[in-house]
Amino acid sequence: MFGRIPDCQGPGGRLDAGVDSARGTETEANHGSGDRSGAAPARPSFGEALRFWSKLGWISFGGPTGQIAIMHTELVERKRWIGESRFLHALNFCMLLPGPEATQLAIYCGWLLHRTWGGILAGVLFVLPSAFILWGLSYVYVAYGTVGWIAAVFHGLKAAVLAVVVAAVLRIGKKALKNPVMWAIAAVAFLAIFVLKVPFPAIVAGAAVVGWVGGWKWETVFNVVKGHGGAAAAGRGRAVIDDADASPAHAMPSWRRTARVLAVGLALWGLPLVAAGVWQGWGGTLVREGVFFSKAAMVTFGGAYAVLPYVAQQAVEHFSWLTAPQMLDGLGLAETTPGPLIMVLQFVGFLGAWNHPGTLAPLTAATLGAAMTTWVTFVPCFLWIFLGAPHIEQLRENRRLTCALSAVTAAVVGVVLNLAVWFGWHVVRPAGEAGGTTDWFVVAVGVAAFVVLQKWKADVLPVVLASGVLGLVWSWVG
Repeated sequence: MFGRIPDCQGPGGRLDAGVDSARGTETEANHGSGDRSGAAPARPSFGEALRFWSKLGWISFGGPTGQIAIMHTELVERKRWIGESRFLHALNFCMLLPGPEATQLAIYCGWLLHRTWGGILAGVLFVLPSAFILWGLSYVYVAYGTVGWIAAVFHGLKAAVLAVVVAAVLRIGKKALKNPVMWAIAAVAFLAIFVLKVPFPAIVAGAAVVGWVGGWKWETVFNVVKGHGGAAAAGRGRAVIDDADASPAHAMPSWRRTARVLAVGLALWGLPLVAAGVWQGWGGTLVREGVFFSKAAMVTFGGAYAVLPYVAQQAVEHFSWLTAPQMLDGLGLAETTPGPLIMVLQFVGFLGAWNHPGTLAPLTAATLGAAMTTWVTFVPCFLWIFLGAPHIEQLRENRRLTCALSAVTAAVVGVVLNLAVWFGWHVVRPAGEAGGTTDWFVVAVGVAAFVVLQKWKADVLPVVLASGVLGLVWSWVG
């Protein structure tokens, strides 16, 4: 079952865009590595896992598709730490949850291999490099963004971001809109958020209800997000935790464990909020960011692209933490860093506190705002996995739930289309409706970036970087 934007799935729910491409690019050395006699490799030590997760955090470019492909290649193909079906079943579960699916998959795999501390290690190391890099880029942006050449680079980045979002609309739509009912759900979702300004969580909830009820009567219409087959790849050899193995002892669910995880997780989630409220006041920027992004963490079905309209609507129009062009710049920065794309929320938290520092120095406030945003965005990922992973077998065959999530995925298409229109208007006509003039440079670079992404299936990172360079060249020529 898939519960999120299937941007790393192909028809029938397979990882065509990620896993298959990873298989296709493996070298002969990789194919030949390891024992193919059928015996499982030695169980990895905690130190060996530490080295792997540390490396993964620095090389996980390419959004969820690339990140899931890297994990599959390393964990399933090369190291054979986890069996194929177990890996895909874990991915299915992560797709059901709000939040970044690749991060949650890393937490799940770390937990499966080395219990709770293994999951914590995997998740923290997956996010930490991106958090540090984006903090540095955010500071450069607010401190030197008005310098001519830096502004020129961001000019080019905006065009690439627009192309990436439009490509996401087409990719998601191709996977999710399998029949007229799904098209209708997407259209209603677009009109609801674009015309009526309905909040994103309400759209998700409404679509889920429609899918749940519709699946009761018309399962063949609503069940368009399918599960995986489940057989391990032939000839690969046994894994440390193989498909046919019983679940490890620590994966057995119990009410006592659930209560303990829930109590600790909620305490860790809320502790920074309470500390900030006592220190800076309950109406301060840090508390407001903590509360807002905690809400966002619970409704981010569909990944970063789907939640951005919700964040933009509130951060730009309600809280005035940053402007719409700055929101675009933040997405461009997040595209250039490893780790989850939803790290763009850290940029929003940084700028919100920088622009509203209260009694603190701007850099201190911005750093704390970025830390608060990152904390409340990712702590729930650990909570969802540690709470739900022991129960995933109970969710595997729930077809009504799959129908509900299929409808949510269709609604996400409409939400992301709204994001593309919103971004496109602010980028192509930056001065607004009344006096804006069309920025033909952005149009040209955006179209070129879109063609490269769609026709040649280029990675996002080089396209974004090349667009930034073009922006710099354009400023010199101009």
